[in-house]
Amino acid sequence: MFRGSDNVISLLILVATGVATGIFAAADLTLWWIALVVGLLLALSPRKVLEWERGILLRLGRFRRTLRPGISWIVPGFDAIVRKVDMRIRSTHFKAEATLTKDTVPVNVDAVLFWVVIDAEKAILEVEHFLPTVSWAAQTTLRDVIGRTELVRMITDRATLDQELRDTIDGKTHDWGITVQSVEIRDVMIPQTLEDAMSRKAQAERERESRIILAEGEKRIADEMQQAASRYQEDPVAMRLRAMNVTYESIKECDSLMVIPSGMGDSINPGVIGMIASGLGLDQSNGGRDKSAAEQPGSSS
Repeated sequence: MFRGSDNVISLLILVATGVATGIFAAADLTLWWIALVVGLLLALSPRKVLEWERGILLRLGRFRRTLRPGISWIVPGFDAIVRKVDMRIRSTHFKAEATLTKDTVPVNVDAVLFWVVIDAEKAILEVEHFLPTVSWAAQTTLRDVIGRTELVRMITDRATLDQELRDTIDGKTHDWGITVQSVEIRDVMIPQTLEDAMSRKAQAERERESRIILAEGEKRIADEMQQAASRYQEDPVAMRLRAMNVTYESIKECDSLMVIPSGMGDSINPGVIGMIASGLGLDQSNGGRDKSAAEQPGSSS
């Protein structure tokens, strides 16, 4: 009986009506039933609408007004709140299964629609059930867009597709008092065989690019080596210094024995050998006397 009037005002009116009826009955007044009827009508009049809702009020079957948040008073028996509309942003999940793209590739697409009711009167009076209607409109629009789009564009250019879906769906729902905030494609699923083929193609492309980069690096190295060879050919001293530096770099990190080929030994001039002998502390004068003594014929006796 009191459906829709679950508020404290109705309770207070009923309490006041009971008290007034008791007072009139105790005073033996014949008008106590009038107070009872008026109190019951007042208790049925208030309706509570929440902050995020709008109520659609009909009087004798015709639209009267849209109830705002708070307590609204109606005429019992003449007025009826046919629906309370939630004005908050809503999300609707929709999808298209096994839909062919423009290049005849079957895909499964999942998407989410974010929308809001901006005109409760139109949403109730123009559409019978606007919740499933919005979902069906989004799904049919998604299938239509997929049929006009190639697979590569669906994968690489989702932002443009989202905007196209939003504009198309909003054009359908605008006359219903509903505005589409955004549409986001969640996932695009393709057949497993096609996915494997695309994966192999991508791997081949990456392999090709890596080989091209390696070849370009080898080309640059060859150019640099050719320039260095020309420089060393023009300056043999520089070549000898480079050979000595390579030898030093090879043995400086750890104690090791290096066998120098005869060609590299020949490249080191006698001056360098003398420097090494001086570093070892050899007495060149004693060596000279021993050599001169050995050269005298009588010394052999």
